[in-house]
Amino acid sequence: MAVVATGFFDGVHTGHQRVIRTLVSASRERGEEAIVVTFANHPRAVLQQDARSLRLLTSPDEKKDRILAAGVDRVEVLDFTREFAAMTAGEYLRTIVRDKLGGSAVLLGYDNRLGSDSLLPDAIRPVAESLGMEVLVIPPLMASAGRAVSSTLIRKALAEGEVEAAAGMLGYEYSLYGAVVPGKQYGRVIGFPTANMQMYDPLKMVPAHGVYLTEVETLGRHFYGMTNVGPVVETHIFDFSEDIYGLGLRIKFKKRLRDERRFNSGDELKAQLTADEETCRALVADLTRR
Repeated sequence: MAVVATGFFDGVHTGHQRVIRTLVSASRERGEEAIVVTFANHPRAVLQQDARSLRLLTSPDEKKDRILAAGVDRVEVLDFTREFAAMTAGEYLRTIVRDKLGGSAVLLGYDNRLGSDSLLPDAIRPVAESLGMEVLVIPPLMASAGRAVSSTLIRKALAEGEVEAAAGMLGYEYSLYGAVVPGKQYGRVIGFPTANMQMYDPLKMVPAHGVYLTEVETLGRHFYGMTNVGPVVETHIFDFSEDIYGLGLRIKFKKRLRDERRFNSGDELKAQLTADEETCRALVADLTRR
């Protein structure tokens, strides 16, 4: 038997984490498994609801790893197809939650909708109970300005470059992960070599254009750097000179410094980058003193 939670869980943010903690607690009290059901692809991509503009906070692997790290026993990843989307809430609860997973209870976020009939928790409850399952509902976790924490709100913060606000709602610093690829080498010419990133997941959301203080992970070690997000995501890693072309690089966004802008000369660009590095190093010194 199991307690089951269903959702896309993009970002596995603090609201999701609250759901998962409740799921694990309830399952332990019952002596049952804690199972999260999520999807390999976003429903909007299948139903063609603004799919072209859809960007995600976590890759499928990142999402699964974060859910498992929160203490659940099992993550069931389903393909969201048009056939699946046609199932009613009752059909989903019966065939997937009860019959396939052995669910004795289903745990829902306050705004969870299930099935082609798009039922909310109050309407789901009698359907689940008729199938012999209990329904547990989690109230919203509120962010600033009285808004509930949501993946949509976090995407909005990132789109505006508010990486610190996004981190507060996620419960961790937002990151990008990719391979280091060759660039135009102009940064090296002016004394600021950069590692240009080709992301492993093309649907992963990129924060607003601008310059950021970042924490960098590569070669199994951690560094600080400054990252310019523009048409290319490029990072100048402090106190680092090793060849990492073709290797993996993860950058965690800590603070936005300024907008991206054009410069009239190489000297003007170099002067700005020097000032940016001084700002970043001062911020790092402050962080390490805390």
